[in-house]
Amino acid sequence: MNKLFKILKSTLLVLSIVLCSTLSYAGNKDAKKVETVVFKVEMDCMGCAGKIEKNIPFEKGVKKLNVDFKAQKVTITYKADKTSKENLKKALEKLKFKVEEFKA
Repeated sequence: MNKLFKILKSTLLVLSIVLCSTLSYAGNKDAKKVETVVFKVEMDCMGCAGKIEKNIPFEKGVKKLNVDFKAQKVTITYKADKTSKENLKKALEKLKFKVEEFKA
């Protein structure tokens, strides 16, 4: 009976550890939120679009990049816990582009 009690006690301990770690992981999911921003960027040629495609994916937190030369738009999907709209705008401005957030 004593051996059964010890097994039951250790099983409950393991289950409580698993439950606590699962709950703490679920709470951190919001920190990995992915957002998308669209910028209006003045590009003169396809070389400008290429410059953006070459440099912006290396910015911290960038997950996806779409450059539309004809529409003069740059769409960036990024991890909100790694960067912000302001940081991405500054990165585009550092490449010598006139940038403003596109308002739909």
